[in-house]
Amino acid sequence: MTAPEPVLRVRDLKKSFGPKSIFDGLNVEVYPGETLVVLGGSGTGKSVLLKCIVGLMMPEGGSIEAWGQEIVGQDRAEWTELRKRIGFVFQGAALFDSMSVFGNMSYPLHTHGWRDQEKIAARVAECLELVGMPGIEARMPEELSGGMRKRVGLARAIAISPEVILYDEPTTGLDPSNVQRINRLIRKLQAELKVTSIVVTHDMASAFEVGDRFALLWDRRILWCGTVDEARTSTDPLVRGFIEGTLEEI
Repeated sequence: MTAPEPVLRVRDLKKSFGPKSIFDGLNVEVYPGETLVVLGGSGTGKSVLLKCIVGLMMPEGGSIEAWGQEIVGQDRAEWTELRKRIGFVFQGAALFDSMSVFGNMSYPLHTHGWRDQEKIAARVAECLELVGMPGIEARMPEELSGGMRKRVGLARAIAISPEVILYDEPTTGLDPSNVQRINRLIRKLQAELKVTSIVVTHDMASAFEVGDRFALLWDRRILWCGTVDEARTSTDPLVRGFIEGTLEEI
């Protein structure tokens, strides 16, 4: 059977901040319908990788292809069309404090050309229902707990019906019950919406719960990539050290 073409293909990516090199020849592929978990220590560039994919940061070199189309160097019009197919769940939810939940949810719909207010209201309600938070449209972000804010951020990301969702540390700062709730939501959206996902996390329990494959980002490259089962049985000292939390010992 012929392997499917990747939805996203990153090749020889280079990114620096001043003299500090973040990526130097990073390569990774993401396939239709899978959840790829990007693992790595603090400061290794996991979130930077997502921001390069979504166009919030520009690399200095290399290629990022989405559905076979080059992202790096696109003009604004080309990027706007492609951006409709990718949702981004920010680490801190990134809700606008001055807007209600409805305002936050409807904002990406307006920017993507939605004008019918009844359809917008129906889509907001539908997405809030999907994340288990119906009827909270009138609430302000300050009235929401951390877990609720994360779920609203997730609902906002799926409002535009993306084919790919990028999650930046989706469970950071949450209590165990909310961590489990977010993990279940990630799996639910993959199953029900058939989305392809990249999840950045350092939480190994969450990684094993939501992931289909792991990619370990270390020393400015993806140094190991494999399925969850391959990660569990790997004898690679870097993989074992990261999974077991003993990386500083190897």
